[in-house]
Amino acid sequence: MGITPALAAAFITVASTTSTEQSGLFKHLLPLFEKHSGISVRVVALGTGQALDMGKRGDADVVFVHAKPLEEKFVAEGYGVQRFEVMYNDFVLVGPKADPAKVSGTKDIVAALLKIKAAAVPFASRGDNSGTHFAEVSVWKAAGVDIAKDQQSWYRETGAGMGPTLNTASAMNAYALTDRGTWLSFRNRGELTIVVEGDKRLFNQYGVMLVNPSRHAHVKQEAGRRFIDWLVSQEGQMAISSFKINGQQAFFANAR
Repeated sequence: MGITPALAAAFITVASTTSTEQSGLFKHLLPLFEKHSGISVRVVALGTGQALDMGKRGDADVVFVHAKPLEEKFVAEGYGVQRFEVMYNDFVLVGPKADPAKVSGTKDIVAALLKIKAAAVPFASRGDNSGTHFAEVSVWKAAGVDIAKDQQSWYRETGAGMGPTLNTASAMNAYALTDRGTWLSFRNRGELTIVVEGDKRLFNQYGVMLVNPSRHAHVKQEAGRRFIDWLVSQEGQMAISSFKINGQQAFFANAR
């Protein structure tokens, strides 16, 4: 399909999560999309809550994040046009090899968090309203813990992205919840290793939405739609599935 000269010269701003940036996924995808479309993409990597806020203000054309209830609310309130599922991976609980909470090798994230709380061993949380933080708070809630109210000295909020939070966990020999993509690309592991994985509650779905041009007239809707259409197309989905970190597939395409 041909594109107009104006569209060919266009760039779009995508507000996305730190996990898509820090894992290296965008470095893999964007050159392919730009070659396909002639449209350049500028990514602002934030926590999901901040990325959605950026979309609400009209400071982005597209939002590509991972907290389905927040995304659906974004669309329902008229900030986004439509939500498309793009890909998934999972969250994993990492912790020190010494495993003072005795949770290693288990698959029940709720039971693991309760053991960490009972042992009062260090836990590093992003605490930044990101998709990962949203998921972490959700599993604490499933464990019957309101972690915002029930924080003790063992629970440390970094207020930072996934990479810096993992650096903190590595330095403290603390447990932390992380998306698998960032973990696979993280180098400064120290004594950290995956201790809990495979719980269905750790499923991590990503969605993409065009910021509503009827709310913000300057949104580059044609170019933004081209990006979304490409992500969910066979070509885009194959590009996502082909992205590997140290030989391991980081994200699994599942657009419908």
